[in-house]
Amino acid sequence: AVSSAAEAAELRERLRAVKHTILVLSGKGGVGKSTFSALLAHGLAADEAKQVALLDIDICGPSIPKMMGLEGEQVHQSGSGWSPVYVEENLGVMSVGFLLGSPDDAVIWRGPKKNGLIKQFLRDVDWGEIDYLIVDTPPGTSDEHLSIVQYLSAAHIDGAVIITTPQEVSLQDVRKEINFCHKVKLPIIGVVENMSGFICPKCKNESQIFPPTTGGAEKMCQNLNVSLLGKVPLDPQIGRSCDRGQSFLSEAPESPATSSYRNIIQRIQEYCDQHPFQEEKII
Repeated sequence: AVSSAAEAAELRERLRAVKHTILVLSGKGGVGKSTFSALLAHGLAADEAKQVALLDIDICGPSIPKMMGLEGEQVHQSGSGWSPVYVEENLGVMSVGFLLGSPDDAVIWRGPKKNGLIKQFLRDVDWGEIDYLIVDTPPGTSDEHLSIVQYLSAAHIDGAVIITTPQEVSLQDVRKEINFCHKVKLPIIGVVENMSGFICPKCKNESQIFPPTTGGAEKMCQNLNVSLLGKVPLDPQIGRSCDRGQSFLSEAPESPATSSYRNIIQRIQEYCDQHPFQEEKII
C-alpha cells in the first residue's frame, strides 16, 4: 500500500507529467494482452509528436522485452532514476525482464516484493513528459492489479482496456475483471475480442477457430453495458512478428487484423482526447 502521504506525494510528483494512463487487463492468460499492449504502444508512437511509455508489470511472465525487440537490454541508472529502454526516440519501455540475468530466469516472489517493484517502476523510472503510459498487467485480479490501481490513483488513470477471446471460458474470467474495475472505480474504456475468427489467406473463407458459443464479446458487452472496441481476427503473422520483436502493424499493413487494430487504437485515442489531462496543483 501507499504507506504515507509523503510517498503518495512522491508518486504524484513523478507521474505529474503523464497525460494519459491506460491499463490493459484480462481475467484470462494467453488472450493477447501483451500483444495488444505492444501494438497499442507502436500505434500511438506512430505519431512522432507523442511520447509513449510501455510499462510491463507482469512480473512472472514479462513478454514485452521479446515483443518489442529489446531482449537482453539492461536498465541504466542515472542521477534522475532508472532510464527506460527505448525502441524509438518517442517509445520507452520498462519491464522486470530487463533486470534478469537471462530471459529464462524464473521470478519467484511473493506479493509484497512484486508490489515493491511496481512502486519502484512508477517512482524511480525517469519517464519524463509522457502523452500515453500503457501498463501491461498479468492475468487476474490480484496483488499487482490492486497495487497499480492504488499507486496510480496518486496520478490519473484514463481507464482500462479489457482483452478477451470469443469462447465462454475466457468470457467467464473477463466478467470478473469487469466486476473488479467497477469495485475499484476504474473506468472501462472498452473490450477487445482477440482471435475473433480466421480468414484463410487462400480462399478468403472465415472459420471460427474459437466458437463464440455464448455470443462472444459482443453479447457480453451488451449484457454488461460496456463498449466493444473491436474484434481482431487471427493472423499467424501476429505471432511471428511478436516472436521477432517487430511491429505487426508495419510488417503486415494489408492484414484485416491490422485495420482492426488501427480502428481500436483510434477509438482509444478518441476516448483519451475526451478526457483531457488536468495537471493537479501540488499543495
